[in-house]
Amino acid sequence: MSHTSAVAIAALALLTAGAAFARGPVCPETRTTKKAPDEFYNRANPVAPAALDKKAAEVAFFGDGQGIACASCHGVRGDGQGDMASMFDPPPRNFRCKATLANVSDGQLFWVIRYGSPTTSMPPHPHLSDARIWQLVLYIRALGN
Repeated sequence: MSHTSAVAIAALALLTAGAAFARGPVCPETRTTKKAPDEFYNRANPVAPAALDKKAAEVAFFGDGQGIACASCHGVRGDGQGDMASMFDPPPRNFRCKATLANVSDGQLFWVIRYGSPTTSMPPHPHLSDARIWQLVLYIRALGN
């Protein structure tokens, strides 16, 4: 393949990804994520919604400036439209869509944050404490309300 052909193919791929991204967030999203093992899937969040520490959750979601944060991909509004979102297929989840999260257990969200999501670009976050992840689960749910 010539250099010109390779550049043309890369440009077309970027335009196609950009066009898909420009459509905005989808609600509800129809894709599914691999189901967490039962010992995670069936876990209830031990933190009551009234105990959401919004500041602590926001530090995790928006980051501390030391690396990639949830908002880099999921967007500052949690709508899946972050600065890096157009690079991923499938795109990051739209947490603003209550219907998308309606059938996702808290344990499933915990597992995806902790271990990542196979076949997507969602990385694992083993450095986050369980308490921080449960706060993030509450925060993510609050974005859809």
